[in-house]
Amino acid sequence: MTSKIIPDLQKKLPDHTQLPESDGTFVKNFQEHPQSIILTDSIGPILEQRHPDGRYAIGQDCGIYWRETEPAEKGAEAPDWFYVPGVPAKVNCQTRRSYVLWREHLAPLIAIEFASGNGSEERDKTPLYNEAGEVQNPGKFWVYERIIHILFYGIFEIKTNKLEVYHLADGCYQEIAPNERGHYPIGPLGVELGLWEGSYQNQTQIWLRWWDLDGNLLLIGSERAEQAESQLEQVESQLEQAETQLALAETQLEQERLEKQRLLDRLRSAGIDPDNL
Repeated sequence: MTSKIIPDLQKKLPDHTQLPESDGTFVKNFQEHPQSIILTDSIGPILEQRHPDGRYAIGQDCGIYWRETEPAEKGAEAPDWFYVPGVPAKVNCQTRRSYVLWREHLAPLIAIEFASGNGSEERDKTPLYNEAGEVQNPGKFWVYERIIHILFYGIFEIKTNKLEVYHLADGCYQEIAPNERGHYPIGPLGVELGLWEGSYQNQTQIWLRWWDLDGNLLLIGSERAEQAESQLEQVESQLEQAETQLALAETQLEQERLEKQRLLDRLRSAGIDPDNL
């Protein structure tokens, strides 16, 4: 009987094509989109290795629907960046408009918020029901922790360059302490999350970046291209040095050959056969 109820219920619940993909609000600052791109671009090679079948999804300011409400967008939270393993990037050959939890049944492994303010919205633990049992608007922190069950949750305060990372343990978020490099290990991904100062898209400031577990910065595409070009230039320089050294060695050998020939000629002119020496 249960097997009949679940398909019927799923047919009634909307999917990502039937739910709003935006709540109509503006992005709060110019750093959000470049910040998302850095995270996605640099971790791409890691995810391709971990998911050779391509079954993973990355959301950037996309809604995660966890309940049905009216209006519909009130039933969603939209992390600035999140990653879900084990699900396709497209659904029925269609690009995802949102992530619908009752359709996927898989929680994101990590979600990150770029807090434009003091982070109070991102740390809001208000539950769905108040003490009187009345429904209220729950806080983002509470939804991620108690409903969606996101394994890792990062809060990056852009104004203060403060980073906090939480790990879900026994149903509750525990704040993670940074390691000796000041990074936060994300074990299931084999990476570390931390802060990096540099320039990207004409903005020089503190950015959220990934490192591997040995402390090596994971590069974005342009950095990988620059590194490859630098390595090529280094190889070409080494090749030029080797060619120069070879030319010098050949010149020295030729000089030694000519000197030997002059010596043989002097011996012969003196009536001495060098072959009988």
